[in-house]
Amino acid sequence: MPAQVNEGLATVSDQLILATVLLYLAAMICFALELAFGRVRTATAAAAARRRPVAVGAGAPASPPEEAAADARTGPAPAAWAVRAGTVAVVLSWIAWAGNLAGILTRGLAVDRWPWGNMYEFVVAICFAAVSAFLVLLTRQPIRFLGAFVTVTAALGLGFAVLFLHVQAGPVMPALHSYWIAIHVTAAIVASGLFILAGVCAILYLIRKDGQASALPTRDVLERVTHRAIVISFPIWTFAVIAGAMWADRAWGRYWGWDPKEVWAFVTWIVYAAYLHARATAGWRGTAAIVVSLVAFGCLLFNLVGVNIFISGLHSYADVPK
Repeated sequence: MPAQVNEGLATVSDQLILATVLLYLAAMICFALELAFGRVRTATAAAAARRRPVAVGAGAPASPPEEAAADARTGPAPAAWAVRAGTVAVVLSWIAWAGNLAGILTRGLAVDRWPWGNMYEFVVAICFAAVSAFLVLLTRQPIRFLGAFVTVTAALGLGFAVLFLHVQAGPVMPALHSYWIAIHVTAAIVASGLFILAGVCAILYLIRKDGQASALPTRDVLERVTHRAIVISFPIWTFAVIAGAMWADRAWGRYWGWDPKEVWAFVTWIVYAAYLHARATAGWRGTAAIVVSLVAFGCLLFNLVGVNIFISGLHSYADVPK
């Protein structure tokens, strides 16, 4: 290992990422307990409201369906332990988030550079961005139902990075020694984290069936969260593409060269733009819009993982272990 690498900090970083995986899994279990047992009574009450017969007759008291519907709107109090499990899940998520951040920082300090110069570091940073997006939005929107799905996604992503992408901390190729890595790659990481949040919601939308009791929120709520996440992330991704072109001009003397990474970043931008255009001008809603968003999400994943691993080009910096 090169002399300039601080091996102690590099080891600490690896250990922090492993601990973060376990913390995300623990948070996922607690979120799942709240989702299953904290909301199931409300969902059951809503289903009962649709099944009960209607009382008729002048002066009759409020009909059972009306009473049940009122219960469904307010929701019977969930089990106290399930509420506590949800609170513990949020706390564990913040602790795991801090561990994820500490793992990134110690990796960067160990090699004295921005810590996203290879595929392992990039995936670790994207998992951090996805959880960050969830936790920030959680302070403003009632999206705790997403906790189990976001944390398990982060845990699986970090686990995949540790098992299949991990490389020893070290220097990067000269082309990456530029301040543009802090601008272009950081923007791509932030946008990708938000796109992952939107992708999780879109998948849940397809799983959720309206008219059935479910611990998940309605399809309308899932679609709204999906749309908001994409609206926030799309301009950040646009900036990342533009910054990448500027970096390419500085590094290679041209803004665009049809490199596979450039092409797929642009394809991803086009499909997300098509989703937003279809909603804004054609009024697309529901399954059709969600499917377009998932096609865009698939393009994003291929751009982030597939191009780096399977396609060689000027952006082949994955440094994936063979």
